[in-house]
Amino acid sequence: MKLPEREKAAHRAAFRKMSAAEKLDHIATYYKWPILLALIALIVLGSVLHRQLTYREPALYLALVNVSVGEDMEKALTEEYLAQRDPGAAGRAVYLYRDLYLSDDADVLNHEYAYASRMKVMGAIQSQKLDVAVMNREGYDLFSSNGFLLELPELLAADPALEQALAPYLTQNSVVLSDNGIEYQLGEAETHDVVTEEAANALSAGVWPRFSDAGFSGEVYVGVLANSPRTDEAIRYLHYLADAAG
Repeated sequence: MKLPEREKAAHRAAFRKMSAAEKLDHIATYYKWPILLALIALIVLGSVLHRQLTYREPALYLALVNVSVGEDMEKALTEEYLAQRDPGAAGRAVYLYRDLYLSDDADVLNHEYAYASRMKVMGAIQSQKLDVAVMNREGYDLFSSNGFLLELPELLAADPALEQALAPYLTQNSVVLSDNGIEYQLGEAETHDVVTEEAANALSAGVWPRFSDAGFSGEVYVGVLANSPRTDEAIRYLHYLADAAG
């Protein structure tokens, strides 16, 4: 209800006579919700504006699975790749999934972390926001057995020069075609039968200077995700790594 002008003037006069503490208490009592709503609106607006101003179109999504890299190596895998690919591509980025840990033998201490990493990987794959994975042997085995990786001869055939350069590094691994493990555990099958096939679905990259000079211990594999919508970009990325391999 709209107050008469005389009553408004009386309220203003009464407010002016209040002490500072009384004014704050008055504002908190009668204007708390409008102020809170205004603050929430400002925070949401600021978040949206920040996202729009800082967003860069993804050139590639890269995952580090059971491997960790230093600052220089991370820069080489992201910023330096973009700079070599297109020096003027300031509005693009290589989005990196760091510190992913996958294992079928995770102990009590890291089981939750392994589960969270698996959920993150599955979410990225289902949303087609994962293109290339750099993995240790265990990570490679899990990606391969689940059918996550693209057969590379099929991909590299589009670039004969690259295919020839990478042929010595092609690595085969098992892909599970069928597994009745659940039925076997439930007693619905007498034997546990697993049908697999071999696929050349990764590159053994541990000897490449890009990785060996960074102090990697053990084997390092690079694979392309089977459902990646950016396979052209993935080929460019493998070319970048192949150049580093000499």
